[in-house]
Amino acid sequence: MPIFMMFGKYSSEALKGISSERTDKAVELIKENGGKVVSMYAVMGEHDLVFTLDFPDAEKAFASSVALNKLTGISFMTSPVVEVEKFDKLMTEAKNI
Repeated sequence: MPIFMMFGKYSSEALKGISSERTDKAVELIKENGGKVVSMYAVMGEHDLVFTLDFPDAEKAFASSVALNKLTGISFMTSPVVEVEKFDKLMTEAKNI
């Protein structure tokens, strides 16, 4: 399945709802959309959360991103990723076009 990164930013309202129960609901929502959690991290800096997720397609990933915002109040930016080895191959092929 394709890998997606989700970068989350807390609103002041979303901070009030932090709990393990809300995290469990978020993981369940991802699963309901055909996704699988690879990793979930709280981070410091530009983003507050970084998730690595497997989804069957971009539509499911984007739908989950919006649904997570509705559930949590956290604003998510969702981005597809590709492994560096595959990226290098794609760039080599692009040079030949």
